[in-house]
Amino acid sequence: MSILAEIQKAVFDGDESKTIDLVNKALAEGIAAQEIVDNGLVKGLHDCGAGYEAGQKFIPEMLMAAEAMKSSMKILKPHLSAGSEGGNLGKVVLATVEGDVHDIGLELVATMLGSAGFDVVFMGPDVPTEKIIATVKEEKPKLLGLSALLTNTMDVMPFILKKLEKEGLRNSLKVIIGGAPVSQDFADRIGAEGYAYDAAAAVPVSKKLVSQLA
Repeated sequence: MSILAEIQKAVFDGDESKTIDLVNKALAEGIAAQEIVDNGLVKGLHDCGAGYEAGQKFIPEMLMAAEAMKSSMKILKPHLSAGSEGGNLGKVVLATVEGDVHDIGLELVATMLGSAGFDVVFMGPDVPTEKIIATVKEEKPKLLGLSALLTNTMDVMPFILKKLEKEGLRNSLKVIIGGAPVSQDFADRIGAEGYAYDAAAAVPVSKKLVSQLA
């Protein structure tokens, strides 16, 4: 098994210490940081996300995989050139909705979008709707990413979208949502243009949405 395949499996297993050891070993062997991200960490997170979608993985296991990747990205970040995938793709505002204090997955999304070339405004967890609206007005992002890990906070998302529309902001940006209880069907129902089940999926979806604004 190649070291990248080992990293992929370590992330899938949620083994943080092993993932870190393997990432350091891969760097020492001269493997490019972006290759470690794309062909090791991201693939492992994708596998874990697919397992969750199939009912074979559960939220605690998803969080363990996310933490393994998050810790590894801290090691790799100095080795990744800003916008290494092709320049500035525009500004994105990320927030976990009001009432939800979880942000592990969202932090990972922020790191990955940043390394992909986005200018990220990270608002963190439990962000009041009015603050999100005010930040959108101030920052004028191309993309708004909303996260919810709790079923009872999902309903804040459509409220935010309606508020954006009321304030005349809805046509100037795309909205992508994510989080364990969120689904593509829910995104379609509330009018969000994008959905990503994990941080790895968020990058291509975000790129696609931003390209539609160009």
